[in-house]
Amino acid sequence: MTSKALDPVLAHVDSTLDDSLERLKALLRVPSISTDPAFKEDCDRAADWMVNELQSLGFASEKHATPGHPMVVAHDAGDVEGLHVLFYGHYDVQPVDPLELWSRDPFDPAVEETANGKVIRGRGAADDKGQLMTFVEACRAWKAVHGSLPVKVSMFFEGEEESGSPSLVPYMEEHAAALKADLALICDTGMFDPQTPAISTSLRGLAKLELSITGPDKDLHSGMYGGAAMNPARVMARVLADLHDETGRITLDGFYDGVPELSNAQRAQWDDLGFDADAFLGDVDLSIPAGEQGRSALEMIWSRPTCEINGMTSGYTGAGFKTVLPSQAHAKISFRLVGTQDPEAILAAFERHVAARVPADCKFEILEPEGSPATVMPVDNPAFEAAREALSDEWPRPAAFIGCGGSIPIAGYFQTLLGMDSLLIGFGRDDDQVHSPNEKYDLESFHKGIRSWVRVLDALSRQ
Repeated sequence: MTSKALDPVLAHVDSTLDDSLERLKALLRVPSISTDPAFKEDCDRAADWMVNELQSLGFASEKHATPGHPMVVAHDAGDVEGLHVLFYGHYDVQPVDPLELWSRDPFDPAVEETANGKVIRGRGAADDKGQLMTFVEACRAWKAVHGSLPVKVSMFFEGEEESGSPSLVPYMEEHAAALKADLALICDTGMFDPQTPAISTSLRGLAKLELSITGPDKDLHSGMYGGAAMNPARVMARVLADLHDETGRITLDGFYDGVPELSNAQRAQWDDLGFDADAFLGDVDLSIPAGEQGRSALEMIWSRPTCEINGMTSGYTGAGFKTVLPSQAHAKISFRLVGTQDPEAILAAFERHVAARVPADCKFEILEPEGSPATVMPVDNPAFEAAREALSDEWPRPAAFIGCGGSIPIAGYFQTLLGMDSLLIGFGRDDDQVHSPNEKYDLESFHKGIRSWVRVLDALSRQ
């Protein structure tokens, strides 16, 4: 169901797309690289650009200083009844290195014709300036046609997402009252495929650590000490090999506590997506799923926990051969978490796992352990189904509730710090080359992304 107010707004989006594109290009020209101090003034300039743009739309918009780059917070000055939404995005971008691999200046954006249609080429086009501008332009269209928005809207833009968001949590804690709304909207995700829009309703958490095992006090001659002296590389190999059993399950005590099974409805929706697991693995020259037996590849990526060895070093690794018995072995290990898995409990279980396998004359150390839980959204919230139907009206295929194999910390912070669930709706595509040279955003993603937010705002106005 749509309102009578919707059609003229969509028509306005179509007729003013060129103007919307020029505004996006203006923002993309600002080299707001947050991780490099040389671009601090540019990050400040990008924040000012956002403040001015939102003020021109009638928002009470302000720039707030932080120990790092500024936050931008804006509230619609209109008096709208009903649902209050907070839209989040980030105006900072990744560095552009290696520059020689770009086909054009990363901060001289342009529309290019490709084999798959027109794209907007430039750093930040997909992550996240193009995405956040879809929402800003949707609000612009509503105000241009009707003079007001259909729901109460606030916006929250940060400038440190690409550099770890060090100022984010302290700022949210200090300004919780000003940021609080009924529902958060996040546009930093992607489509399932170019025809199928998606709402990400589960984000995996993360626990990670570095393990060091020390045996002898120095590297030893393997001919003189081999066999008599314990080799820490051998100990490490056993510790890591024992993390999984022969079926792919993770062996840590209590690891699967809090891991939910998919509902029948969710499983059926994912099956309908037609995910090609053979092609997915084939694209990286693999063919055999390596996780838990009896689970589909999509299920393993979106809804199952993992334990992965991210790196290992020990002994001599240079050219040629050196017959040493190494003094130390090191490994980096991470766990992707789902449901209500407790990262602290998993890190503790890992430490017990190691302690049970390290012999008495070796010692181990766990360095920089840290973790954050998974985030799960309530798909039974009527706003989620309303948004799904609105997206389905815009795109060729019905929208789906999907999982996300990665982690988006802001969604968890909205839950834990502000008590808000998040609608994660994005229009990125797998080939956008995010964080890489020649980043792009499909013109269709930008155009239909604006139209999609117009529809979502209309749908939320009836919640």
